[in-house]
Amino acid sequence: MIKVIGLGPGSVESLTLGAVSILKNSDEVYLRTEKHPTVKYLKESGIKFHTYDYMYEDKEKFEDVYKSIARDLVQKGKKFRQIAYGVPGHPLVAEKSVELLIESCRKESLNIEIIPAVSFIDVILERLNVDASKGLKIVDAFDIENQVLDKRTGMIITQVYDRLIASQVKLTLLKYYGDNAEIYFIRSAGIRDSESIRKIKLYELDRQNDIDHLTSIYVPGHIETKYDLRDLLNIMKKLRSSTGCPWDREQSHDSLKKYLVEESYEVMEAVNKEDYENLVEELGDVLFQVVFHCQIGEEEGFFDIGDVIDGVCRKMINRHPHVFGCKSLDNKEQVLAEWNVIKKKEQGLSTYTDELRHVAKALPALMRAVKVQKKASDVGFNWEKVEGALDKVLEEYYEVKNVYKSEEKVKIVEEMGDLIFACVNVARFLDIDPEFALNYSIEKFIKRFAYIEKNAIDRGLDMKDMTLDEMNRLWEKSKSK
Repeated sequence: MIKVIGLGPGSVESLTLGAVSILKNSDEVYLRTEKHPTVKYLKESGIKFHTYDYMYEDKEKFEDVYKSIARDLVQKGKKFRQIAYGVPGHPLVAEKSVELLIESCRKESLNIEIIPAVSFIDVILERLNVDASKGLKIVDAFDIENQVLDKRTGMIITQVYDRLIASQVKLTLLKYYGDNAEIYFIRSAGIRDSESIRKIKLYELDRQNDIDHLTSIYVPGHIETKYDLRDLLNIMKKLRSSTGCPWDREQSHDSLKKYLVEESYEVMEAVNKEDYENLVEELGDVLFQVVFHCQIGEEEGFFDIGDVIDGVCRKMINRHPHVFGCKSLDNKEQVLAEWNVIKKKEQGLSTYTDELRHVAKALPALMRAVKVQKKASDVGFNWEKVEGALDKVLEEYYEVKNVYKSEEKVKIVEEMGDLIFACVNVARFLDIDPEFALNYSIEKFIKRFAYIEKNAIDRGLDMKDMTLDEMNRLWEKSKSK
């Protein structure tokens, strides 16, 4: 039998009579650390004990220390009728060694009993007049990077052992809270004559001179910070409510389609310009559109943002077996091949034609053409050399020339489409994005056109009053520039 004792926050008054009785009547007593104020009282009371402080010197990581302690206690628990294991505070509050010990005892079918104790958490709540029922999160400083921060809930950060850990905690909090956010620095909570609780700015956290193993941090709830995803969801819900915006209330998935496309292209524009300030804004606009669709989906009862996030997480995990599974892929080519295999299975595509048909019809035509041609080329349906693709462009050119004077509008549309499709194939062969190439030519056209107009203005002319020959001469001149 192993009895786990909480030694309280540090004052003798917080040590329960039950805990003292167990410590005096156990075959052996083990303490995680002797660095605790109550230990002095144990010595004065004649309670003999062993400590695991030596393990902190032998191991590089705290996790390894706690695992070793748990293993050793299980062995001792099998050997003696009853042993006591004492830890600072409450055994189930920020005590990793106890968490691991409970799991080890379960696996070994060894009896374990947790003896409750006053925790430093109780002292902090009392000192700061915090009502835990209104929301409280307790976080281990070593695990803070894995936590979701929420300004709506108060948070106690434990085990801020030294300045290095304090600095790491500060950097993580600064990603969410502002530099001047007011937090509480807490040292020796509940220990008479050494307790210190003071309000400081977040940026000052790792500048405190008295940081040690008894240091904790309290971050109050509802302090001013950046807006977060929940704020955005609430804003969207308000906009769609009866007291919100009439325009937003009238929108549907169908009416919003064009805005999602427009915002996406504005993101591309910001990327092309390397305008990162604008990129932040444009990405926000895309995110707003996603949240807009999620709000409508929730109102209609079909899905909400939780379903969207869950779906994309599952998809990414499933499509990256080399990251989240045990499959080994050595290069990006293998990754892409595996991605396509998984994607086909997910989407139920059984034939090569199914893959071509699955390319979204809503894509810009040039992009869709590239994707369709690429999938066809993957199974060998492709020219062997670029010359074959170029000859096809010439062939389609003559077919357009043969029909453009006719009144067969459908035939003209068909042949023009074939010509453009053939040009896309040449671009793909040359590893050129046709969308980029066409946009490049558009920009070039605008610059040359601007040159003609400027010359006309300098001569006091309106371009409409110039002849085509005059404009062509200026066009050729602009090319040389």
